[in-house]
Amino acid sequence: MRPSRPLPALGTWLALAGLTACSTTPVPDAQALLRQADEALGASQLKTLSFSGRGTGGTFGQAWQPGIAWPLLNYSVLTRAIDFEAGGIREDFGRSRAEVNGGGAVPLMGQGEQRVSGFARERWAWNAGNPPAPAPVAVEARLHDLWTTPQGAIKAAQRHGATAGTRSEEGVTYRTLSYTVPGVVSATAWVDAEGRITRVDSRMPHPVMGDTEVVTRYSQYQRFGAIQFPMRIQQVQGAWPVLDLQVQQVQPDAAVAIAVPDNVRSATERVTSEQVAPGVWHLTGGSHNSVAIEMSNHLVLVESPLYDGRAAAVLAAARQLVPGKPVRTVINSHHHFDHAGGLRGAAAEGATLITSAMAKPYFERVFANPNTVAPDRLAQSGRKPEIIGVQGRQVLVDGERRVEIHELQGSVHAQGFLMVYLPKEKLLIEADAYTPGPPNSPPPPVPNANHVNLVQNIERLGLQVERIVPLHSRLATLDELYAQIGRKR
Repeated sequence: MRPSRPLPALGTWLALAGLTACSTTPVPDAQALLRQADEALGASQLKTLSFSGRGTGGTFGQAWQPGIAWPLLNYSVLTRAIDFEAGGIREDFGRSRAEVNGGGAVPLMGQGEQRVSGFARERWAWNAGNPPAPAPVAVEARLHDLWTTPQGAIKAAQRHGATAGTRSEEGVTYRTLSYTVPGVVSATAWVDAEGRITRVDSRMPHPVMGDTEVVTRYSQYQRFGAIQFPMRIQQVQGAWPVLDLQVQQVQPDAAVAIAVPDNVRSATERVTSEQVAPGVWHLTGGSHNSVAIEMSNHLVLVESPLYDGRAAAVLAAARQLVPGKPVRTVINSHHHFDHAGGLRGAAAEGATLITSAMAKPYFERVFANPNTVAPDRLAQSGRKPEIIGVQGRQVLVDGERRVEIHELQGSVHAQGFLMVYLPKEKLLIEADAYTPGPPNSPPPPVPNANHVNLVQNIERLGLQVERIVPLHSRLATLDELYAQIGRKR
């Protein structure tokens, strides 16, 4: 299912909006406006809410090239259940790719759906599983979606002392309510003449983009008992569409119970190390791995993923491996947000960042964007990141240690996609091109395009690989990779 026409990018919406306050329109009274919006939408009478629909979207942070639109998705279902009083949200979705290129955990084009149940409450986030999987990087984004729903915006505005104003779009003046949920979102809700929220402009913190602009539009309101709710929700995040949902079911005061699991409440970032060669360690313990490489007087770290918390834990673990040798260089495999989310934290400690030449200008631009909603380690350090771009190939040589950085060609996952090869050790360090499954797993009926592409690049470059050190999952041999594509080397 594709939209009949693409949603406009964020810049277009902002240009249409005329975001300066209308100088000739009196500023409304905030409390009077809140009362009208509350009465129109029934927010005060609502403790919980569930809504569900289907539509299209985009995988935020997983663009094929840095700076282009997020990869298109089809949502067979998206359901959100909200507990306003507890500050909790649950989201369940089934989604599949609507285009070939780009990253994310969604199966490759035509190979099925990704199904996830994600939760957030207060300062915790997690995904369903046995046991539940902590997801601290998702806290702000999920709570943002809670407090920018029409009723959530009213409740947040009531709790956090909203101020009123006006904004205009296409000749129509709207009254506005601006509010901030500390550490989560700074937002302005647009209220029409009937008291309905038709749009929310918001900023949320993000570990790569810093303050991230979001525009959410609400239309086609219908009444459900004491409340009104929009039957269409459109959202642009970080300049590109992420959601166009046609709501099919709304249930006020649904049975919603969102309790933080004990293992999530007590979770901390854990880093374990395994020496895979002299002076080379695989740093694991979470969903994303890193690799520490010892040089003569410093360490090179391959990958600083996810967010500040993971970056701090990985950097600390690397320093403990070789006391007295600082992490001076961090190599980033590619620009996708899960793999780049700890780069700001690494830069805050003075590490030079190495990424692709394609991603370098993108990172320079977004890293200059501050995180004012929730100041991060880079903002607190006052440092300006030093970034080096790799075009094709770059070699780091230090004594007997040789570290080769190669750019993969022809990947459907990402462009500007780097892997690291240690020729003496015959080790290949890579992300997402190959994530090993359990040992002796049978090959899939259709070879994974990313696996095939990785083999093609290894052969093109003539790399003498024996073992693969993945940035997800376990160590594997090159023979295992070949077996997954139905070949022997």
